[in-house]
Amino acid sequence: MHMSDALVSPGVGGAMWAASAGLAAWSARRLREEMTDARVQLMGVLGAFVFAAQMVNFAIPGTGSSGHLAGGLLLAILLGPHAAFLAMFSILTVQALFFADGGLLALGCNAFNLGFWPCFVVYPLVFRRMVGDKPGRGRLTFAAVLAGAIGLQLGAFGVVLQTLFSGISELPFGTFALLMQPIHLAIGIVEGLVTAALLAFVWKARPELVLPSATGPVARPTSMRPVLVAFAALALVTGGLFSWFASTRPDGLEWSSAGTCGREEPAVLQDRWHRLCAGIQEWTAFLPGYDFKSSTTDGEPVAAAAAGTPEAAREPEESGAPHPAVSSGTSLSGVVGGAIVLALIAMVGLGLRLRGRAEQAGG
Repeated sequence: MHMSDALVSPGVGGAMWAASAGLAAWSARRLREEMTDARVQLMGVLGAFVFAAQMVNFAIPGTGSSGHLAGGLLLAILLGPHAAFLAMFSILTVQALFFADGGLLALGCNAFNLGFWPCFVVYPLVFRRMVGDKPGRGRLTFAAVLAGAIGLQLGAFGVVLQTLFSGISELPFGTFALLMQPIHLAIGIVEGLVTAALLAFVWKARPELVLPSATGPVARPTSMRPVLVAFAALALVTGGLFSWFASTRPDGLEWSSAGTCGREEPAVLQDRWHRLCAGIQEWTAFLPGYDFKSSTTDGEPVAAAAAGTPEAAREPEESGAPHPAVSSGTSLSGVVGGAIVLALIAMVGLGLRLRGRAEQAGG
């Protein structure tokens, strides 16, 4: 559900950038006095895992479409909403800058759709209320599935509204919404099931991570090594190996766009802001489309070639070529991207912790 710049106008992109940046600043302020070494470590490892998980698309049977784990709900449950939003913003920034996955102009939209709804709406109003204070595994699973589905529905509808306000005439509201909502309902149910499976492991290892105090941040356990090691290993294996097995069918957004206007995304708007953002991605994206430039761009601009799933990457599945699509470029993207996300989140977390200490010392 990563929006490309072709789906947003400069006005909408700028407004959503302001909204998401404001949420990030507010979240950072709330976390200054709550940041601990354990939370920084957990933020980094979970961020690396979600980055890798978003590379692995799964096919939606009978539709010709695919989806992937969004991860916002998982982050919110295990980190709390404010830390989760900062982690998601970091993940999306790395994807846009270094892998041309999602547009730079649309980054604020993507952060809002994939971060705001699960972190600040679905987690507190759906998941926490359904789980209560003494949940069983069944209640956790049902709450995760329902919350995952609702979160994806809200995010998908956000995409539809943002294209509407951007004046993208190729994607009329009614037709686009009628395609976006059902396909993302299916993706959201899978999102909830995967989240529930991961929570089952964490619940057994560190239940206090799943059910923090309702009145404040959880006192993190002195050792979270089993959880940290498990998610670090999952991030490494998912990004480096499981990414070969990703479905090459268009994702829910591309599929909905193709069903609406006949193309996986409308024609790119040609104004200075779109050209500027495309130029920046051309310069910064060293593995566009999660592969080496020579194998994904074929002479085309990086930002255009990497918007959605590259056509070159779709050829194996559609032509009957061997699957999985073993690719050193994809493996490198998964490992290096996860490491960049981990490092970025760690720097953000450590910076907030130092700022909090300084304020406490000065106060």
